[in-house]
Amino acid sequence: MSIQITTDSTCDLGAEIEKRNIGVMPLSVILGGDAFRDGVNITPQDIFDYVDRTGNLPKTAAPSIGDYEEFFAKYVDEGKTVIHYDISVKASSSYNYAIEAAKKFGKKVFVVDSKALSSGQGLMVMKACDYLEQGMSAKEIAEKTAALAPKINTSFVPDRLDYLYKGGRCSRMAMYGANLLKIHPLIEMQDGQLYAGKKYRGTMEKCIANYLQDLKIQYPVYDKTRAFITHSTAEASIVEVARQKVKELFEFDEVIETIAGSVITGHCGKNTLGVLFIAE
Repeated sequence: MSIQITTDSTCDLGAEIEKRNIGVMPLSVILGGDAFRDGVNITPQDIFDYVDRTGNLPKTAAPSIGDYEEFFAKYVDEGKTVIHYDISVKASSSYNYAIEAAKKFGKKVFVVDSKALSSGQGLMVMKACDYLEQGMSAKEIAEKTAALAPKINTSFVPDRLDYLYKGGRCSRMAMYGANLLKIHPLIEMQDGQLYAGKKYRGTMEKCIANYLQDLKIQYPVYDKTRAFITHSTAEASIVEVARQKVKELFEFDEVIETIAGSVITGHCGKNTLGVLFIAE
């Protein structure tokens, strides 16, 4: 049986997409009256430029049911069974639309709610690829990966709260106070939804170091297969701190660095960084 692993562009998997032959369905990013396809004809720098110029955040849109039907059909017509991974249903309509489209193909298309986003979603996709290499069936892969959702650490630390404020995710007072006092809140995903957690204070380099110390305490036992350092075009010094602390504190077989795509960048802003992995 031939199986095709697919996902939405929000997975932030970078070069792993081509290496693992992962099919990708782009979400749309809307700047003013112009629509672009995430990962196809828009870059994170386009987002920064647009926000700086207009003061507004871009809007995003899920693919339609018809888009998903067309996307799935090209694989099913090749005789493949599709396992598709969506950004959390609490963050986008993508999952519901994909589920509706999958009905057209019966047991030839499985759709999984990652209950994550960015490379948290990507971790589930990568695990699906691992299971595929081990010879599991499509049904087994879909069930085993879906069961991992509560174990995936999806968290990040933003540099500034401007984008979160513009997106209605924090108050004006919280934004000004955080920027003035150099406060950087931990944003983490629980049951598919983002919440603000501990507040770090100081430079981003110091905050990232402390964030990773906390992750080590929170997750003393973890899947050592891989971790992602995912950031929205962060400064080199910030990324280097993350690299060194991950190396010092954890024992992953591989650490993959990826840059967040336009959908994720449009919600968190420049210099946001997270280290994501699967807990035991």
